[in-house]
Amino acid sequence: MGKEVLISCEDAGLGYDNKAIIAHFDFQVEEGDYICVVGENGSGKSTLIKTLLGLIRPVSGTIRRSASLEQGAIGYLPQQTQIQRHFPVSVMEVVLSGFLNEMRFRPFYMGSQRKEAAQNLKKLGIWDLHRSCYGELSGGQQQRVLLARALCAADRILVLDEPMTGLDPVASQSLYDSLRTLNQEGMAVVMVTHDIQKALEQSQKILHMSDGGYFFGATEEYLRSEYAGYLSNGADQSTRQEDYL
Repeated sequence: MGKEVLISCEDAGLGYDNKAIIAHFDFQVEEGDYICVVGENGSGKSTLIKTLLGLIRPVSGTIRRSASLEQGAIGYLPQQTQIQRHFPVSVMEVVLSGFLNEMRFRPFYMGSQRKEAAQNLKKLGIWDLHRSCYGELSGGQQQRVLLARALCAADRILVLDEPMTGLDPVASQSLYDSLRTLNQEGMAVVMVTHDIQKALEQSQKILHMSDGGYFFGATEEYLRSEYAGYLSNGADQSTRQEDYL
């Protein structure tokens, strides 16, 4: 029995105001996938994320979501701004805000939601910070808090937009390790990143978007494609794609 398709784009045109940045786009996220999205600035990565989240509609074609995602159930970790980094609230308040879409007209969080928030903090090894002020944490700790928040909103899929930006190598690796564990537990991961080397190490599949088109397929197939080229963003410039085959 095949894996369930959580989100699929079928012959889709992604863009704004009836103008497609990328056309005839076919892409799908299956349960348990780990997909890294790479590509040049302006190639449509942010537009893709907004389309997957349902914030914008495709210009053409079809976007399908599994029934389990119709009520949301997608955890999203956006790029952080300087304002967000200094937000003066407690860690637990930030994590609980992942349930806001479920609140409707209730003025308070349910006990089950507080329990789940605590479990997600423990899962990411930061329960001891739950009373701390979010704005006083290190960058790596803040990203773990935001990941715990995303898990409160997520059912089966996490979407992350450049989550390692501004983190030191140790904090980045720790966050990568957490994502790998979550994926192994069954959570699908779609992550936009500029770090091609880490994308090759982490992912099962690569989506490479460019002005001239796109590639979507298994990481091994990507390495043999014309899109791969030389590794960048921290990789040794003498390291060729053949070294990863």
